Amino acid sequence: MLNQRAKILLKTLVERYITEGQPVGSRSLSKFSGLDLSPATIRNVMADLEEMGFVASPHTSAGRIPTHRGYRFFVDTLLVVKPLDLIEIHQLEDQLYSNNPSRLINSASKLLSELTRFAGVVVTPKRSSAIFRYIEFMTLSEKRILLIIVTPEGDVQNRVLFTDRTYSQTELIEAANFINQNYAGRAFDEIRSRLQSELKQLHHDMTNLMTAAIEAGGEAIRENDDTVVVAGERKLLDVHDLASNMTSLKKLFDLFERKTVLLQLLEFSGKAEGVQIFIGGESGVVTLDEFSVVTAPYEVEGKVVGTVGVVGPTRMAYERVIPIVDATARLLSSALSQH
Repeated sequence: MLNQRAKILLKTLVERYITEGQPVGSRSLSKFSGLDLSPATIRNVMADLEEMGFVASPHTSAGRIPTHRGYRFFVDTLLVVKPLDLIEIHQLEDQLYSNNPSRLINSASKLLSELTRFAGVVVTPKRSSAIFRYIEFMTLSEKRILLIIVTPEGDVQNRVLFTDRTYSQTELIEAANFINQNYAGRAFDEIRSRLQSELKQLHHDMTNLMTAAIEAGGEAIRENDDTVVVAGERKLLDVHDLASNMTSLKKLFDLFERKTVLLQLLEFSGKAEGVQIFIGGESGVVTLDEFSVVTAPYEVEGKVVGTVGVVGPTRMAYERVIPIVDATARLLSSALSQH
C-alpha cells in the first residue's frame, strides 16, 4: 500500500484537480502538499502512483489527473468529510417541510440538485398495491363525475368518470360511504373481485358507477406511482467536464428518461447502510462510466423505503456532496415518519 508521503501527494493532487479541473504538476503539489520535497522526488512518487493506476498523464500536459481508482482510494481512505453546520441543517429542514409525501419527495430531489448543482434523484417508497384511504364523488355536469382518491400516504389523485345517467348528490354520498366503510385500506384489485356480489346491498343502478370508480381508482394510483424522481439534470450541461462530451451526456439523459437501470442501481444501494459512492464503472452501468453517484437510504418508522442520491461528474467535491446526501436522507426520513 501507499506510504504516508504518497498518500499526502495523492490527496493533494485529487483536491487540486477537483478544485481547478486542470492536470496537476509537481510545482503545484510542492506548493499545496506542505511537504518539503524536491521536484525530482515528487515526480518519482507520481510515476509510482501512475504505475499503480491511481493517476494518469494526459497526452497534452506534464501534469497528472486522478483515475477512477485514485478517486476510490481518496474517498475511502483520504477524504475528510465536514458535517453540515446547524444553520445549513435548519435551512434543509425548512425546505423539507410539507404535509404531502409526494411534495416531500419532489422537494428532496430539487434540494439535492440545488445544493450540489448536479442531478438529484429520489427512489419513491414502493406501494404494495393500489390501496386507498377514502374516496369522494363530486358532480361536474349531468353525466360527468369527479372521483377523488386519497392514498394512505396522503396523496390525492383525481379521475373524471363519464356515467350513463345523472346521479344525485345523495346517491353519490351513499356510494362513497359504502365503498369507504367496506373497502377503505384495501387494494382496488382485491375490491374488484368482491364488488359484484356485495353490491346487492345497494340499488342495482349504482353498480355501474361504483365499478367504474374502482377501475379508475386503481389506474390513477398506478399511473402516478413514479418510481424515480429526477430533478436538475439540465444543470449537468453547465459542468465543464461534461459539456464537452455531449455523447456521454445524451446517454445519461436517456438513462434519466428510461429510469429502469438507474432504479436498479439505486435500489441496490438502498440495501446498504449509510452513504454509498459509485465512481465511474463501479456502478455497473456503462452509461455512468464518466459519472459518480452518491446515494443514501431513507426510512419511514425505522424501515428503509427508498433512496436519495446525486448524479454528477467524477470530479465532484465529495466532501461537500456526501454530507448533503446524508443529511437529506435523514431529514426526509424524519419528515415522512411524521405522517
